[in-house]
Amino acid sequence: MEQDPLVSIIIPVYKVEKFLDECVASVAAQTYANLEILLVDDGSPDNCPAMCDAWAARDPRIRVIHKPNGGLSDARNSGIAEAIGAYIYFADSDDTVAPTLVEDCLNAMREYDADLVMFQFDTISENNKPLLSNYRHNDVHRGAGPDPGRGHQKAGQG
Repeated sequence: MEQDPLVSIIIPVYKVEKFLDECVASVAAQTYANLEILLVDDGSPDNCPAMCDAWAARDPRIRVIHKPNGGLSDARNSGIAEAIGAYIYFADSDDTVAPTLVEDCLNAMREYDADLVMFQFDTISENNKPLLSNYRHNDVHRGAGPDPGRGHQKAGQG
């Protein structure tokens, strides 16, 4: 594994004005700085396209892809097609991530000689209250593998 590989973080964006700034701020604040942040505006009809452009003007690591609406998978695929990083991380635009998420994932990859890193995440309501999660991979027994700081939070959109 390369010492400081470029990591591409792909964030599909559609009708998430309320969450977008917090999401992008949490990604931009990573302790691991060698990032390419791709904001994929999936034809959002609100202020998200302008918000994405404003982020790109503030941070040279951020690029914006504006495209007609095609859905989440299409937006992610557009991001993959433009990504130049050695590794890819997908964040949803209503998520926030812990500041050490990328660094912790890369360290886990090195430690376990892994090609893929999965980790637990917390589901948080719009009122910042933890919610119960039915995601099966959150049932992993502690100590069975890497747990990069429970580094991802899902917003509880209805």
